[in-house]
Amino acid sequence: MLRPSLPLFAAWRQTLRAGYSWKALRGDLSAGLTVGIIAIPLAMALAIAVGVAPQHGLYTVLIAAPLIALCGGSRFNISGPTAAFVVILLPITQQYGLGGLLLCTLMAGVILILMGLLRAGRLIEFVPYPVTLGFTAGIGIVIAVLQIKDLLGLHLASAPQHLLEQLNLLVRALPSLQPGDSLVGAVCLATLLIWPRLVPKIPAHLVALAIGALLALALERLGLPVATLGERFSYQLDGIEYPGIPPFLPSLALPWNLPGADGQPLVLSFELIRQLLAPAFAIAMLGAIESLLCAVVADGMTGSKHDPNAELIGQGLGNLAAPFFGGITATAAIARTAANVRAGAFSPMAALVHAGVVLAAILLLAPLFSYLPMAALAALLLMVAWNMSEAHHVAHTLRIAPRSDVLVLLTCLVLTVLFDMVLAVGVGLLLAAGLFIKRMSELTDTATLNRQQREALRNLPEQVLAYAIRGPLFFGAAEKALSVLRRFTPGVRVVIVDIGAVPLLDMTAIAALDNVLRDYRQQGVALILSGPTAQVRLQLRRAGVRSREGELAYARDLPHAREKALRWLGEA
Repeated sequence: MLRPSLPLFAAWRQTLRAGYSWKALRGDLSAGLTVGIIAIPLAMALAIAVGVAPQHGLYTVLIAAPLIALCGGSRFNISGPTAAFVVILLPITQQYGLGGLLLCTLMAGVILILMGLLRAGRLIEFVPYPVTLGFTAGIGIVIAVLQIKDLLGLHLASAPQHLLEQLNLLVRALPSLQPGDSLVGAVCLATLLIWPRLVPKIPAHLVALAIGALLALALERLGLPVATLGERFSYQLDGIEYPGIPPFLPSLALPWNLPGADGQPLVLSFELIRQLLAPAFAIAMLGAIESLLCAVVADGMTGSKHDPNAELIGQGLGNLAAPFFGGITATAAIARTAANVRAGAFSPMAALVHAGVVLAAILLLAPLFSYLPMAALAALLLMVAWNMSEAHHVAHTLRIAPRSDVLVLLTCLVLTVLFDMVLAVGVGLLLAAGLFIKRMSELTDTATLNRQQREALRNLPEQVLAYAIRGPLFFGAAEKALSVLRRFTPGVRVVIVDIGAVPLLDMTAIAALDNVLRDYRQQGVALILSGPTAQVRLQLRRAGVRSREGELAYARDLPHAREKALRWLGEA
C-alpha cells in the first residue's frame, strides 16, 4: 500500500483500522457532549484574556476544532483556545488589534503546515523537559496575575506593558476594590476547589459559574454592583446595540480588513507581515509543542499512536481557516483532551460533537452568557493557571534534578514571567544545548592506556608513545582531546592512538586532527590510529586523511599497531 503524499486524515484511518462500532459512537457522543460543556466558558474566558470579545473564542472552537479533528493525526486531541497562548497573543492584540491577531494566527497556520510537510513532527523530542516545565509554569504565573483585576473589580489607571508594571498598577488600584466582584470571585474560587472532591462527575466550573451568576444577581438587588460579560461586551444588529455575544454564526471576513489597535482597518503590506512574522513563528512553535505533547499524553492514556506530521498539518489548516471567521489561535488542549479520553472517546467524532455543542450554545444560549460575572470567569482562569503551572512537578524537579536542569528551568520561568515566552524558550534551549555540549565534552578524554591495552603494547621502545581517546570527537571536545597528542618528550618517533572507543567525529575534529598531522610531519613523527570504526574510517577518508607510509597508518587493533610502529622504527 502506497503511503499518501500528504499525511492527512491519519486519525480517521487509525479509527477505521481499529473498527468503528455503535459502542464507539455512543462513547464519542458522550465524550463530545462532556468536553463541549467544558469548552464553552473556557473559550470565552480565554478570548477575553487575550484582549478580544468572548465570541471569538467560541468561533475558534466552531471552525478550528472540527477541521483539526478531520485532518489531524491524533484520534483524541481536542483543540481550541488554550491558556498557553495568552502571553503571546495579548501583546499582539494590544499592538495590532483584532485584525493583527487574526492575520498573525493565519501566518502561524501556514508555518505549521510547512512544518508538517517537512516532517518536523518529532520536534517535541528536542525540547528538554525543564524548558517545557519552566515556560508553562511561568505562563501560569502571568495568567494568574492578569486575572486579579477582574477578580477584585479593580480599575487600572493605564494598560500595563509588562508584569512588573501590572503588579505596580494593581497595588495602586487596590483602593478601587469592588466588594461585589471580590465576593463573587472568592465564592467561585472556593467552589472550583471544593466541588470536585464532593461531586466529581459534574464539572466544577459549570457549578461555579452558575453560583457566581446567581450571586451576582442577588448582590445587584442589594445594591452591590458586579461587572458582567454583558456590561463589558456588546454587539450591533440592525444598528441596535445588544449586550453580550451575538446569537448567530460568524460571517466570512478577511483578517486584514478588520480593525487594528486604532480601530481602523489594517492595511496589508510587506512591512506588516514582516512585523508579525516573529510572533507568528512563536505561535507556530508553541502550538506544535503543545499539540504534540497533548497527543503524547493521549497516547499514554489510550495505548494508541498518533501521527505527528499529520497533527501539525491539521493544526495548521485549523489556524489557517479560523481567522477568516473570527477565530483566534487554536491548539490541542491537554486538560480537555484528558477529559475527552476519560469520558469514553474513541475517535475524532468526539471533537466534532464538541464543536456541535458549542454551535448549539451560540445559537440558543448566547443571551444567558451576558449574565456571567467577570469575576467568575477570572476565578475559572485562575484555576486554569494553577493547573497549568504544575507547581508539584516544579517542586519535585527542583528537588531531584541535576543543577544544570534546575538552572534551565528557573531561567525559563523567570524570563517568561519578566519578559516573554519566546525569549524564555530561546534562551532555555540555548542554555540546555550549551550544558549538554559541556556534559558530552566531559565524556571525551585522552588518557594513558589501561592494563589490557598496555599488555597488547608490551615492550614498546622509548621512541613510541601510546594514548587512548574515549568518547565522541566533536567541536566541544576535539581540541581538548587532541591537544594531548602535541605534548611529548623529544626523541619520540611514533605515536599510537587507540580510537576504538570514538563513535563519531565532526569537521572540527577532522580539522584538529589535520593540524596534529601537520605538526607531526614537521617534527618527523608518525601517527598510527588503531581500531577506528567503519564510520570513523570512512569519514577520515572522505576528508582526505589517508594512509601515508612513515606518516599516517590505520591499524585494526593494538597488536597490529605495535607491529607497524616497530617496522617503521626498524626501517628508519
